[in-house]
Amino acid sequence: MRPSPARTALLAGLLIAGIVAPAAALDLEEARARGLVGETARGYIAPVQAPTPEVTQLVNQVNAGRRAEYQRIARTTGTSLEAVEVSAAQKIFRQLPPGTFVQATGGSWSRK
Repeated sequence: MRPSPARTALLAGLLIAGIVAPAAALDLEEARARGLVGETARGYIAPVQAPTPEVTQLVNQVNAGRRAEYQRIARTTGTSLEAVEVSAAQKIFRQLPPGTFVQATGGSWSRK
């Protein structure tokens, strides 16, 4: 049984909104606000500069959760993982506050 598109969108929205976020000493919103991490064009986060162990842990946790969710969405909707990643990145970019780092497909960082 395939979930409805509305259910899929809701689950993706919860993930993107940060409601489904890992528990860590440094959270995603704080790391974004401090310019430690930014959002990539593939729907994942990456360190903006040389990361501390805490930033590396956060990046790994967030990206593992996102990848698992993206894979689940791809399986249930019959869409490629790459298409889900790009779609999620577009939604994330739209919701980011001004000043958040975003990475272009070429790898350069800029602020939204």
